[in-house]
Order: sequence, then C-alpha cells, then structure tokens
Amino acid sequence: MAIDNKVKSTNDLELKDRLVAINRVTKVTKGGRTFSFAAIVVVGNENGIVGWGLGKAGEVTAAIAKGVESAKKNLIKVPVYKGTIPHEQEAKFGGAQVLIKPATHGTGVKAGGAMRAVLESVGITDVLAKSKGSSNPHNLVKATIVALSELRDPAMVAQNRGISVERVFNG
Repeated sequence: MAIDNKVKSTNDLELKDRLVAINRVTKVTKGGRTFSFAAIVVVGNENGIVGWGLGKAGEVTAAIAKGVESAKKNLIKVPVYKGTIPHEQEAKFGGAQVLIKPATHGTGVKAGGAMRAVLESVGITDVLAKSKGSSNPHNLVKATIVALSELRDPAMVAQNRGISVERVFNG
C-alpha cells in the first residue's frame, strides 16, 4: 500500500534547517589539491513536516545553502501523536538500519546524531531510537526518513477500521 504523504507547497511553512554532517572531499590534480564540500541538511517545521537534502560546493556555506534548497524539494508529512510516534517502525537504507519506538511523555529524544536531527526537526519530543548497522550519516538520515514516511496516522487507521482512536491503541 503506497502512502502519498508528500507536501505540496512550501510557501506557508516556517522551516528550520539543521546541519547533520559536512564531508570535505579532496581532489588531487597536477596543480595541487582541490577541496570541495558536501553537506547533508535536514529541514522541518517541528510540527510534522521534514525533508533532507545534500548540497555540494567549493565552500561550506554554499554547500549548506544548496542542501537546504534540495531539502525543501522533498518534504514529507509525518503523523506525530501526543509528541511521539503512533507505533514502532523499522526501516533500512543501504547499510543503515533504524528502529524507532514510541515513548511516554518526559522521555525525550533518545537517539544518536543523524537520527536525532531528523526526529527533532519533525517535532517529536519523546521517542526511543536505535541505529543498527552502518553509522554513515547519509544512509542514517535516509533510513530515518523512510521509517517516518511509513508511519500510519492513528485517525486514518481508526476511520478505515470504523472504530475510535482510543480503541486503536487499547485494542
């Protein structure tokens, strides 16, 4: 079942950007070394919308700016329920595998670097997350985005089943 949770317009959104990682790439030529930078950036409105982007340029600031523009082009909507996620979710991208679980109020965001940036940009305040496999920030960000995009909204599940939202959680 394909879930279409792409955000159509970015005009009315107040997006905050977060730098996840900067990679310095060196190209050795006859004339010496040429440095360029790759920046992976996450943007979100801290209210259920998040996107990621990769920018490459000769300077760090230009790479970050390109990353932000790229991130604004692929935003997704994530169901946030009472400051956490509605259910447990696992996802894999490349060598990175992530597990995110809902947590009770007051737990905080228990997640490592790249995953933390994505989860906080979405607006999740209480979650337990574990990164298994590769710690490559590029693949971790992508795996976290995949996991968040596969989450199902409790209101939609309740509507599909013809029951109340409380009954979805309590069985």
